[in-house]
Amino acid sequence: MSNTRDNASSLREQQVLIDVTTLTKRFDGVTAVDGISFQVFQGELFGFLGPNGAGKTTTINMLTGLARPDSGTIEIAGLVCSDNPKAAQHLIGIVPDESNLYPELSGFDNLCFCAALYGVPRSERQTRARELLETFGLQEAAERKFATYSKGMKRKLTIAAAIIHRPRILFLDEPTTGIDVSSARQIRHLISELHRAGTTIFLTTHYIEEAERLCQRIAFIVKGHIVRVDTVTQLLQPVQARKALLISVSNAPHELSDRLTGDFPELEFQTVSSGQIRVESTGAIPLAALVGAIERQGVEVTEARQIKPSLEEVFVQVTGIELEAMKREVEKGNNKR
Repeated sequence: MSNTRDNASSLREQQVLIDVTTLTKRFDGVTAVDGISFQVFQGELFGFLGPNGAGKTTTINMLTGLARPDSGTIEIAGLVCSDNPKAAQHLIGIVPDESNLYPELSGFDNLCFCAALYGVPRSERQTRARELLETFGLQEAAERKFATYSKGMKRKLTIAAAIIHRPRILFLDEPTTGIDVSSARQIRHLISELHRAGTTIFLTTHYIEEAERLCQRIAFIVKGHIVRVDTVTQLLQPVQARKALLISVSNAPHELSDRLTGDFPELEFQTVSSGQIRVESTGAIPLAALVGAIERQGVEVTEARQIKPSLEEVFVQVTGIELEAMKREVEKGNNKR
């Protein structure tokens, strides 16, 4: 884990930069966000993790002044934004889930235009734009129209536009959804670098691995409710003490897990697929005896490997949402773009 994550316990000693209390938003009688409360600290990379429709984008829209809450309070750097949504605009940068840049302008001109909107002095705009184009690896496409950019390039330029005025806080709404693996990796690296440089980052995502890799603290949000907020270290603590194996088999009968439970009552078995069984225990797993028991059922064991417990398991336990449902959400997001 990174040093920032190791030091996550010290966050509470730092300045509260975002303070949200009982925030609620309804649309046509449907409660999208239901009385949520949380804090984000100065210099923190805070994750908002949940499936599509959980209330992530609605929350980020209220925090950034794009939507007005029905009730509750938002304070950013001591400014009460629930009453005055534009109060903290000069402190924040916003990367929406869909690009908000102009397709007919070049990458360079888009950045200069955004710099002007944010009040960057004329003498600094072009220098800052070229600096960011180089940082994001877009200098060769600087004079091309934004409409000609790939999805990954568009996302990178949108992030560059959001930080052109050097904001204290960066809001990122699903920044890697629907882009190729290489671009997603580059963007995660850029997010880490921005955080390392001192930017406070609020990140919404439905990629569990992304949240685990990047964030210091994570809020799980489901159906408009925050069900858990904690550091990644604390979230993982209950599952890290458990041992887990993934056993690949061939010709496995449907009832194999039930038969093994009878022979090994101290172990927990889960049929992952027709060819894989997951085994968990709080103590050591007797691999040789287990493989022998499986083979006595006339089933061939092709592989047995230890697996590391992850945030995915914690998410399932806390929210009750199965991983397959989250994966379907990811696939929907990829297919939309």
